[in-house]
Amino acid sequence: MTDTRRRVKVYTLNEDRQWDDRGTGHVSSGYVERLKGMSLLVRAESDGESGSLLLESKINPNTAYQKQQDTLIVWSEAENYDLALSFQEKAGCDEIWEKICQVQGKDPSVDITQELVDESEEERFDDMSSPGLELPPCELGRLEELAELVASSLPSPLRREKLALAVENEGYIRKLLELFRQCEDLENADGLHHLYEIVKGIFLLNRTALFEVMFSEECIMDVIGCLEHDPVLGAAPRRHRDFLTKTARFKEVIPIGDPELRAKIHQTYRVQYIQDMVLPTPSVFEENMLSTLHSFIFFNKVEIVGMLQDDEKFLTDLFAQLTDEATDDDKRYELVNFLKEFCAFSQTLQPQNRESFFKTLSNMGILPALEVVLGMDDVQVRGAATDIFSYLVEYNPSMVREFVMQESQQNDDDILLINLIIEHMICDTDPELGGAVQLMGLLRTLVDPENMLATANKTEKTEFLSFFYKHCMHILSAPLLANTTDDKLSKDDFQTSQLLALILELLTFCVEHHTYHIKNYIINKDVLRRVLVLTASQHAFLALCALRFMRRIIGLKDEFYNRYIIRNFLFEPVVKAFLNNGARYNLMNSAIIEMFEYVRVDVKSLTAHIVENYWKALEDVNYVQTFKGLKLRYEQQRERQDNPKLDSMRSILRNHRFRRDARTLDDDEEMWFNADEDELEDGEAVVPPSDNKTTKSSGGAGENEDLMDPISKFMERKKLKDSDEKEVLGKSSSLSGRQSPSFKLSFSGSTTKTSLSSPPPSASLHPGSPGSPGSPGSPGSGAKGSPPTAVTTKGGLVGLVDYPDDDEEDEEDVSGESKEETPPLSKKSKLSS
Repeated sequence: MTDTRRRVKVYTLNEDRQWDDRGTGHVSSGYVERLKGMSLLVRAESDGESGSLLLESKINPNTAYQKQQDTLIVWSEAENYDLALSFQEKAGCDEIWEKICQVQGKDPSVDITQELVDESEEERFDDMSSPGLELPPCELGRLEELAELVASSLPSPLRREKLALAVENEGYIRKLLELFRQCEDLENADGLHHLYEIVKGIFLLNRTALFEVMFSEECIMDVIGCLEHDPVLGAAPRRHRDFLTKTARFKEVIPIGDPELRAKIHQTYRVQYIQDMVLPTPSVFEENMLSTLHSFIFFNKVEIVGMLQDDEKFLTDLFAQLTDEATDDDKRYELVNFLKEFCAFSQTLQPQNRESFFKTLSNMGILPALEVVLGMDDVQVRGAATDIFSYLVEYNPSMVREFVMQESQQNDDDILLINLIIEHMICDTDPELGGAVQLMGLLRTLVDPENMLATANKTEKTEFLSFFYKHCMHILSAPLLANTTDDKLSKDDFQTSQLLALILELLTFCVEHHTYHIKNYIINKDVLRRVLVLTASQHAFLALCALRFMRRIIGLKDEFYNRYIIRNFLFEPVVKAFLNNGARYNLMNSAIIEMFEYVRVDVKSLTAHIVENYWKALEDVNYVQTFKGLKLRYEQQRERQDNPKLDSMRSILRNHRFRRDARTLDDDEEMWFNADEDELEDGEAVVPPSDNKTTKSSGGAGENEDLMDPISKFMERKKLKDSDEKEVLGKSSSLSGRQSPSFKLSFSGSTTKTSLSSPPPSASLHPGSPGSPGSPGSPGSGAKGSPPTAVTTKGGLVGLVDYPDDDEEDEEDVSGESKEETPPLSKKSKLSS
């Protein structure tokens, strides 16, 4: 059985002077060879007996350990590095405290061990020569002397420690508070100013034992009274006590039967008030001297949450009254505010305890209770309930999703918790929609697939998204659909536009993350058409939200979306918005141009749709090349469609051509392969020699019969020319001086003259003959836009080389004239080496 006496939480103090939880484990003490001394060891409980070490700290004889509130041990291991162990049981704390005191040679009855710090040798000698600090008698006439003593002791850690011990051992605080009452009765302003400095200095001693006296029920109000008389304020002291006793009232919304818990709540509130309102803003130096005050408040809150969580009767009564229809509005407001503060206190818990806390609230019925409260008319009550709901969603969204799916089996859509949240977002009366923004963030968390769980038996993502689109989406999109009827905006005021922008932001998130569900909804409900109506809004931010929504859809490259856009001519409002924006260089202009540019590069179907339907409206836009590029890309696509056999043949040739390894194209080859296609159509083909090696197609005879016939004829004709072309090869080799020449074809479309580096053989292919440029099946034939096909050799290896133009990034020279309109010129080939 686990020894709960040794069960502890490990805390460290961060740079913001807040305690960070480092985990839960079991503490032990023992000799550690590496540290050469007795040490405190804490092993993580989740890892068993051989678990990972959460803490390994040597018990240093010169370190000051403090025992606080019976279950805490706090100490500093280095400058600005504080540690704390919070024990589950007092017995465990006492046991470890005895071990620490044994190592340091201290009496276990003390709450703090002696602190020794590095100081100058002279100062240390002076301080060690006097074993203790003697305080002047606690009298009115000696208050000035005492104030000077406190001020002079604060800079020295050793003197500060001695002063703290003296104040603690002599019961000095109660004597000072008695003097305070006398000074107030006598209206002794000087005495009150001295007491202010003294009490402020005692706070800076950073001593838990002194805080426990100062914050006791009988002393705390007098301590606050001393801090009202700041000398800077002169004769106009603060009235903190009046506020705490007359204005701030403790309301027990549910009677607390435990007097210890009630006293702890009172104490924590007052100490928090002292820290936030009474004490002057500390300097950087003083901030480090108030760490114990921060710790005191922090651990008080942890203790309060634990005591309330364990009181089942209290929580049962709380939720019963919260959901009771007979509870009046004022009482319900107090109950909701208490629950909100209760959840805020829970943020101090470590993760394991916080999970247990929210599970307890869930079992008690916090979500049904919130559903009742959110359905009320009181704006303040709903606001507090929204804050509570945000704590639940941020910590455990799966718990909320599970609840709303279960209640959908029993309740109508209108009263579902998640739909109440959507309605409050839509109906937010704040001109700036502060509440709506908060609620939209919560909805986004709930529909985010990234935090949804997937198990072997069920997938939360599938179940919840199906539920959401069936029961909730129509409510979320209702304002959008209602405001865009008949393809025009019904209302275009600022608040309505802000709300629509929020809804669009959430819908855009759904487009990016939900795919299937949102796609069905958009297409079935014609949502994109309605959204694009908003591009006519007078508010630029709303029009841009609409464009962003469409841009996200196009960015998915989903043909279902593309066909939907084409079928409904949904680029029309975008083009109108672009033209209405005129020549203004603004976000609207840039966003629309970027969208068209993306379509030009990546979406073929939309490119054709835009050019065919909107080219007349866009052809005069010259300050960017986007629209002319759209037209160019469209023409290239049409040319491919007009020659499907050649396009298929190019694919076959490309897949079976020989590749030359470890070699790049030189400049002449690049020029040949990039030559204009209309030049290649009528030029003379020159085929270098081969060693009777050919490339064979692997396609089926039946499937590619029409394509393979011209290829076979072309290859046969090529073989017949081998003997004649060997002579060309020899001559060119002798001129170039290369061992392995590579021949390139260069055609000129602007002249009929031929430039020869060596006499070429007759290589004309007559139109109409098989394999000629005029043949439909010839590799060199086809309408404008079909790629050239050539044969190259190097070192005797022959391969069919095809560089097709179907790469989307190729930019071809398209003249805009068809082959039928411009008769072919009589050209001769230009052979270069």
